[in-house]
Amino acid sequence: MPYLIRSAWLLLALMFLAFGAEAQGSLRQRPLNPRQVRQLRLRPDGTPEFLNVNRLPYFYNKKALKAIQQAEKRHNYAQARTLLEQYVSQFGIENFYRDTNLLWRLGQLSERANQPEKAKAYYRLALKHHRQDIRKVQLYYDSLEQKETDFYVPLKEYYALVEYRKNIATFRPPKGVYTTMGSAINSDAPDYGPAITSDADLLIFSSKRKVRGLYSVVDEDLYLSRREGEYWSDAEPLPKPINSQYNEGSACLSKDGKTIFFARCECMECNGNCDLYTATLGANGEWSVPVSLGPQVNSKAWDSQPTLSPGGDTLYFASDRLGGFGMSDIWYTRKLKSGQWSAAENMGPIVNTRESEVSPFYHPLYHVLYFSSRGQLLNFGDFDIYKTYRVRGRWQEPKNIGPLVNGKGSEYYFTIDGDSKNLYYARSEEKDLKNLDLYSFPLPMEAQPLATTHVEGTLLDSLSNRPLNGIVSVIDTDNGIEVASKYLRDDGSFDFDLIEGSHYVLLIQSPDFFSVEKQLELKGDTVMKLMTNSINYGLPLIFKNIEFDQDKASIRASMYPVLDRIALFMVDHPDFRLSIEGHTDSRGNPEFNEKLSQDRAEAIRRYIEQKGKLKPNRIDSMGYGSTKPLKDEITEEDARTNRRVEFRIIKPEGSSDGGKDAGGGSGW
Repeated sequence: MPYLIRSAWLLLALMFLAFGAEAQGSLRQRPLNPRQVRQLRLRPDGTPEFLNVNRLPYFYNKKALKAIQQAEKRHNYAQARTLLEQYVSQFGIENFYRDTNLLWRLGQLSERANQPEKAKAYYRLALKHHRQDIRKVQLYYDSLEQKETDFYVPLKEYYALVEYRKNIATFRPPKGVYTTMGSAINSDAPDYGPAITSDADLLIFSSKRKVRGLYSVVDEDLYLSRREGEYWSDAEPLPKPINSQYNEGSACLSKDGKTIFFARCECMECNGNCDLYTATLGANGEWSVPVSLGPQVNSKAWDSQPTLSPGGDTLYFASDRLGGFGMSDIWYTRKLKSGQWSAAENMGPIVNTRESEVSPFYHPLYHVLYFSSRGQLLNFGDFDIYKTYRVRGRWQEPKNIGPLVNGKGSEYYFTIDGDSKNLYYARSEEKDLKNLDLYSFPLPMEAQPLATTHVEGTLLDSLSNRPLNGIVSVIDTDNGIEVASKYLRDDGSFDFDLIEGSHYVLLIQSPDFFSVEKQLELKGDTVMKLMTNSINYGLPLIFKNIEFDQDKASIRASMYPVLDRIALFMVDHPDFRLSIEGHTDSRGNPEFNEKLSQDRAEAIRRYIEQKGKLKPNRIDSMGYGSTKPLKDEITEEDARTNRRVEFRIIKPEGSSDGGKDAGGGSGW
């Protein structure tokens, strides 16, 4: 850290020479009426507010910079941080890519002042908006906050886990696989931009399936499909005057479905490449002639992909106009009392990056905005879908909605039905990024607007107190909402954002220990510490409650929990084998004892095989009678020790150590 502070001071001094001049701009965003939209219980996450983003292109104050420089020279870092924070809060859009090192320096000073969340917020801004090589910044940030993509279980492995768990009657994750919306909607050409009514019975989307003219020029139009039971009707183009001789696409509907906003491109009346238009549905069921939102909203560049706030008073859209943060940004416009739309304003540096942000979608019930980005810090593929919450009028750091939706290709045009049950979106495969099709998917936990309650925990070995490795899954037992599984971190920790008031089961699986299950009724943010015994593959496992009635081989109900855990382990690890050995004390007839121990081992084998629906020949069972005592039988306790069942779990060849140094083999 001292090296970073010294080098940052040199960078800061150099940056003083690069500032430009001040300019004037427009007003910042007005928050929506809180009564119009359901409120979420959220805490601010440390993201700063920048009041000048839509007022000034660039902020510069020579006197203020000199004061910061002097505080740094005196090593008065507290004063330097306060002054620099005041300066940075007045940034205009150009400051973010011209003065990136000031953001980085402020992050360092915030970290020095023991403000880690604020520090990471400024580091993130530096990484999102830099236009030079700052690999050192990236490496340092990654050392503070590991990328969450590294902890998600790959989908193939995740779905394999789900399949294994179908074989046993216990808690298991749901399996909601994304599904294509079918040939009635999708064509061989790109299909994208879904908009759905609140009752999810009518779908409007964009398609490039039609061509026109001698040279087969693509004619992009809006299409409509209606839900008919479990299926969708064959898509039909919207009639004139919505579709025209020009290209139309990327529509959104008002809450009552009577107003449509969409993009029209390359038209004679267009202000730029693509402009935003609106039309209303008349009593006769016909749409009015579309009207442009005008030059206050539309630029001389590309303006498209609108989404309307629940109150109908703010329209968000994507634009690649000059004066933004990156290649394309999310902008917004407010509806004035006159019915006109205000001058478009930028959503700011938390949502927008130096790269591309597109296809915004405002949730119909909550202050949650979804959008696609290739410039945020946690992408699984090319474009990923993110969500951002607005807290006290301020947009918070966007969250990736996870690998159940975001793959290695591109995902766009996220749309949710009114009940937040299903999402509709366009996606492409990695090998053909431009060929989009429409898909639907049960809304997973990471995309749920109400998933704002934080659960974190740590799993440790009960003997050594060392952190354990494994896969942690969350099963929603109330709603069946799918939650992407994660690997435990190196320190044994995990965390999830879940829905308060719901019931969950935490399930942690590993070859190193028997599965850990914990039921949870979520009441506010939760921190937990879990303990379990590691499996020592070098020693047999002896369970205290595996005891039979005198001279009998029937499985007792008291044995079920232990045997079920073993069955579950065998289900979750299909390449592992199990050896069961039955032993008796030395009392009685040796031949009878040998047969009794064999019968008991066989009874346990049959129970585990039936419980886990295991394939045959994965379990060996053998009875040794009294031939392998652990103790000389001097006391009744010695005889009790010798009356036992030993389990040995056999790893497949080439598997890892399995944690044999972590714990003993008896006393379970």
